[in-house]
Amino acid sequence: MSGGEIPHQAPVNEFKSAKKPPPRTIEGIEGHGPDSPGIEILLRGIPHHIVITKTLIRRGSALTRCNVDWVRTERNHTRLDRVFARLDREPERPALIGMPRMSRHRMVLFGATLAFYVAIVWAVVITSWLVRLDWQVMFFRPYQQWPELHAFVDYYVVLGQRGPTAVMVAAWLGWRSWRQHTLRPLLALGVSLLLLNVTVGAAKYGMGRLGPHYATEIGSNEMWLGGDIFPSGHTANAVVTWGILAYLASTPRARRWLSALSAVTSLGVGLSTVYIGTHWLSDVVLGWAAGLLILLALPWFEPMIARIETRVFALRDRWRARRGRTAAAGPVGRPVVLKPLAGRTDQAPEPVAAGRPSRSPVYLAPGPHTTRAERSPVTPAGSRRPPHPERHPRGTTSATRP
Repeated sequence: MSGGEIPHQAPVNEFKSAKKPPPRTIEGIEGHGPDSPGIEILLRGIPHHIVITKTLIRRGSALTRCNVDWVRTERNHTRLDRVFARLDREPERPALIGMPRMSRHRMVLFGATLAFYVAIVWAVVITSWLVRLDWQVMFFRPYQQWPELHAFVDYYVVLGQRGPTAVMVAAWLGWRSWRQHTLRPLLALGVSLLLLNVTVGAAKYGMGRLGPHYATEIGSNEMWLGGDIFPSGHTANAVVTWGILAYLASTPRARRWLSALSAVTSLGVGLSTVYIGTHWLSDVVLGWAAGLLILLALPWFEPMIARIETRVFALRDRWRARRGRTAAAGPVGRPVVLKPLAGRTDQAPEPVAAGRPSRSPVYLAPGPHTTRAERSPVTPAGSRRPPHPERHPRGTTSATRP
């Protein structure tokens, strides 16, 4: 062999010499033989993609790298999926529930709103320029200027009525209470409506102002004449019932959006009452201030709401514990005394032979019964046997035949 020659080497099959990878299996799935279910059955209900690299793979073959490539993928949740996920109940009560507190900023807003409330009342009492503006708006008659809006305003003003709005908001807050395992949303709504009835109702009947449709003297303030429209109850109710949603919002972003929505809704309700002529403009302005005062004062009542919630949950736990003990004990009845069979005179039943099959009991209809031998196959029309001269009744001897 010369030095420049290269010795002959046998060709090496890289595919044969290379180590084959182990079959790719799925955790929890065993047996992919001919009797095993198909691939689509094995992967049913699992987010996946299947890529068939060979078209002649038999059904039930082992999942290997050479025939099936199975890739598990996670599903991208859509916005609708996230919405339905929020409808589920949380496994336990959230540890941190945002609870507004009476901060310095809130105190300043409360004081400014209270001063504004007093200023509006004083301006109406002294029959100032605000009363003259009320009469100007009343003589303008908006419902005659824009009659095409009357049908819409009649329905929109319902958003300020206490009954329908309280039911809608209570339904939403009831779901919130169920989802977060807390009674605070419903208790906050109840406290706010109670404050609304007390404060606004006392102001209405205390000042007794008449509405535009019942005014007696042009230019007067119509105070202390037995009315009940000052401040506007529709407006104050809209501020409280829709503003409580913003007060109980769980995130700052939701609080900002709900605050803007409640402000627009209450503003529209107040202007609707002015449009149809049921309230003066000053009634609406005072109603906005009255509702805002209630929302700003709610943090003062949070400790009371927490105490009520604690007591209600304590009563619920005691009732559940009492009910559980009652169910575990079960119903208690009178004991049954069993007497021994002493002095029994009836004879024991005869033993039945082993080869004789036992018969099922025969249930007879009530009434007297006869044996089969005593029965006569007689129909209502008579015997079914045709008459025969040589036939004699049973029990008699027949004459000897010749």
